[in-house]
Amino acid sequence: MLDKNQLENARQFIWRAARVVDRRRFDFLFEGGSADHVLDALRAYRNEDGGFGQGLEPDIRGPESQPLQVYAALLVLDEIDRFDSPMLESALNYLAAVTAPDGGVPALVPTGYHVPHAPWMSPPDAATPGSLLPTGGIAGLLHKHGVQHPWLGPASAFCWEAIGAIQTTHPYEVKFALAFLDQAPERERAEREAERLGKLVREQNLVIVDRATASDDMSPPGYAPGEFHYPVDYARHPSSLARRWFTDLEIEQNLLDLEREQCEDGGWMFNWGKWNEASTIESRGAYTIQVLQTLRGYGLDDA
Repeated sequence: MLDKNQLENARQFIWRAARVVDRRRFDFLFEGGSADHVLDALRAYRNEDGGFGQGLEPDIRGPESQPLQVYAALLVLDEIDRFDSPMLESALNYLAAVTAPDGGVPALVPTGYHVPHAPWMSPPDAATPGSLLPTGGIAGLLHKHGVQHPWLGPASAFCWEAIGAIQTTHPYEVKFALAFLDQAPERERAEREAERLGKLVREQNLVIVDRATASDDMSPPGYAPGEFHYPVDYARHPSSLARRWFTDLEIEQNLLDLEREQCEDGGWMFNWGKWNEASTIESRGAYTIQVLQTLRGYGLDDA
């Protein structure tokens, strides 16, 4: 169990290193703070076109709106239960303006190519197509909250087609597919697709069940050394369809390992590529909150 000292150390880390929006998220999630204060902080990332930018997703540093930034904003609205905010409608209108003909939105629209961004977010060779990253995550959140909007129908059709076409995949595509499948209204279809994805994750060595066996050469091709993906990275909450991919023992051991990975400064260190000092610091704050939410979801915290 995550003891009170560990939570206090995490609190101190958040106050030392995290952005204002993440400080207020922590305050809401773990201290009984105000959702309105979170909204106030989130508005600082909102643009006149209704989208979000300004580095809300730390690996895209430019001011312009980006679909991944919108997804980051909707995650915040979800965790504070404010999907009734007027910011949602304007964000969806922004997405409609940048949606590809296939019904999906790209991870990065062209304005992002000319500002500092993570090197793995490279421009496509041709016209920017839709992507499950972040279409699956956005559509999943809209289904979760019963949102009705013209954008959602074509986006959902895109997600089903994209997920059904997956043969060779990578961890992030799987995670965004799960974000859609966990909330999609066609439950039997979602369960079938999730079961198939779980088999691909195992067959293609996209998960390391035992953290003790991890070594740098086990990272997926094209990923940073040490960039591993564990059971609880897929099954972040026990209600996720990915929870069925792993045994109770595998999940329990991974949760214990995750708890023990708290750094001396009180935060947790993410394991994806690091390319910029500022984005590393900002990502650590957001990731620390994510870890605490995972531990809480599985009942391993004192909060």
